[in-house]
Order: sequence, then C-alpha cells, then structure tokens
Amino acid sequence: MMKRNLVLGALMLLAITAFAQKFENLAQTPPMGWNSWNTFGTRISEELVKKTADQMVASGMRDAGYVYLVLDDGWMMRKRDSITGDLVADPVKFPSGMKAVADYVHSKGLKFGLYNCGGTMTCAKYPGSHGYEAQDARLYASWGIDYLKYDWCYSEGFDAKESYTKMSQALKDARHPIIFSLCEWGTTKPWTWAKGVGHLWRTSGDIGNVFDGIKQYDTWHSLGVMRIVDLNADLYPYAGPGFWNDPDMMEVGNGQTETEDRTHFSIWCMMAAPLIAGNDLTKMSDTTIRILTNKDAIAINQDKLGRQGFRYSNKDSLQVWFKPLAGGDWAVCFVNRSNRTRTVRFDWKKENVIYSVNQQDLNAGKQRYKLFDVWEKKDRGTTAQPFVHKLAPHESVMMRMKK
Repeated sequence: MMKRNLVLGALMLLAITAFAQKFENLAQTPPMGWNSWNTFGTRISEELVKKTADQMVASGMRDAGYVYLVLDDGWMMRKRDSITGDLVADPVKFPSGMKAVADYVHSKGLKFGLYNCGGTMTCAKYPGSHGYEAQDARLYASWGIDYLKYDWCYSEGFDAKESYTKMSQALKDARHPIIFSLCEWGTTKPWTWAKGVGHLWRTSGDIGNVFDGIKQYDTWHSLGVMRIVDLNADLYPYAGPGFWNDPDMMEVGNGQTETEDRTHFSIWCMMAAPLIAGNDLTKMSDTTIRILTNKDAIAINQDKLGRQGFRYSNKDSLQVWFKPLAGGDWAVCFVNRSNRTRTVRFDWKKENVIYSVNQQDLNAGKQRYKLFDVWEKKDRGTTAQPFVHKLAPHESVMMRMKK
C-alpha cells in the first residue's frame, strides 16, 4: 500500500507540473508599481494604502505606467480563522477589510497586490500558504487581488518547483487573472524552469539602499544595487514578454544621491526589470518623481520587443550595456561603477555588438544611428563619430539609438 501511495503521489506531482499554467497575456512588458517592504516593512495599514494610491495618481506615476500597488508581509493576523482556516486581514491595520481596500485601489485606476509565502510561515512569521494553496487562491480571487508576491521563508525540506507550481495552478483554478511573482531569491535558478509557472522571478537576495557592496544587519545582509546587477546581468536569454528576471524592488528615493538613483533606474530599464518602486511616495522629492516618471527611460524598459539588455563590456569598473528595441532602434548605457571620474571612449565602428539570443547585429559600421540622451533630453550626435564623455563616480549616460 505504501509503495502504491508513493507511486500515486509521484504521478500527481507530474500531473501538476505538466498541466500547471499561469495566466497568459499578462505582464507582456515588465510590471510597474509600488511595494511596501523596502520602506515600511510590516508597518502597513489601510491608511497607508489609500495615501499611496492617491499619490500614485497625483504624482503622475499611474499615468507613467505604475499600476500595481502591492502590500508585502504583515497584512494578516498571526493565525488563520479557527473555523474556516482562511487568512484574516489584521482588523487593526485594515478595519474595512481587504476587499474594501482592494476596491479603493481599483477605484483609482490601479491594481492591487498582496504577499504570502510558500513555506509554513512568511518571513515575518505570519501564516504561510503551504498546504492552503487552493483555499488562499480562492480568497485572493474573492477580494479581486491582481498580483501575488510569493516568498520562500520557512520552507525547509520543500521543493521550490513543486511548491510554486502548485500555487500557480491554484491561482489559475480560482479563475481570477493574477500576476504571479516568484520570490525564492534565485536559489533554484527559476529562470530555467518557471516560464510557465510565473510572470517574474527574483534572481537575488534582498536589495539594500546602497549603491554597491552590502548592508549588514544583525543576522543577515542585503545587497547593494550593483551587487544585484552582477547576479542578473547574464540572465538576459531567459526574459521576454510574460516572463521576467526580477532583481528586486527599486531603492530610488531611499537615500542615495541623485546620480546613483539615475544610474539605478537606468540599469533597471536596460535589464527590462520590473519597475517596482520601494520608497515612501507621500514624501518623495520632485527629483525622485522626475527619475521614476522619465518617459524616455520607461519607454526603453517597456519596449514591446521585450529584450533584456546585456552587459557588453566591463573594464576597470566602466561598463557598457546594450538593449535591442522594436523597430530597429537600440538603447545604450555607459556606467561608471568606480569612485573616481572616468572617461568613456567608444568607437561605434570598431565594436562588434551582437545580441546573442537572436544574433541581432547593431552594425554601427554600416548603419548610422542618432543618439538621444534620455536624461538630458538632448541629441548627442551620431554613431558616425566615436562617443567621448566624462562620467563622475557612479554616474551613467543612457541613450536611445535611433535609426
């Protein structure tokens, strides 16, 4: 009998893996929105959601494309309902209930997202979804949830592919379209198996509000922006419309310099990364708003071709990135990672820039491109002449190359 049960269990797992399918036609470009974790941790509330939703509209972020307002860990009670087993929104933090909160967000022309975990508990020790996948998915559907971030804490002994596939199928069975965001930190290389399971997957541990290096806490550390870039840079063959590498929420507006924030945002745009803001929208400066809503930078991120850019060269902390765009245009970004001023000298005609996924050739030796600086909003000549430009520490220049 035990052997028979093991065989049946294996067959069921194969069936789940074979037939589980995320909702198609979602996230055809990298999702854009806001997440509460970077700034607020578990200190979230109904009032915060409403103020953030209002500010997403007032600041122009919604119109720029930021439509997903996602509550991270800490929105629920410490225990499930003793009778139904359902998750329960914290009545102190969310006195109107989660359905009413979702309705408010939707009334602003936005979409609403929540967080849970594939383990027995979330990272902040609230109830996880392990063993409750179908029940939780039906609950999210009844609330009108549009986005689920699914973490991987307290999951010792569990199989990530199996767990995420099971929740993916549960969401599909609940029949309410929802973006599924996998957050197992790149441990099992989800880019190699999750294309049919989720719409985006984390490729690293948590980000911190430092440009480079790490940020140390008592028992763990977060990674600086450029450390996360290192982990994500070579994964460009695994991204495309409906499936994206996710280098975590952004730290724009959380304490770095304007120069560093521009570079951070530029590289996220070049990498076709989800643009999920992580700052306090109710207190952001005009400078932060201008960075987050730069339409020319966002157009590179949201390009319908859906190609993740690649790091063409990385010499002495001076990096060159390229991203093919729809219609034959390209984007290029020069980044100075170092702590001293560096001079870019790039002779377009002498460089052999090829996007290896489809062997697309920049061919600047024969094709002349006009160079448009997306931050300075000005033309910088053409590829007929070498590009020479001084970059201050941590500075970048991103340009659209127009045919």
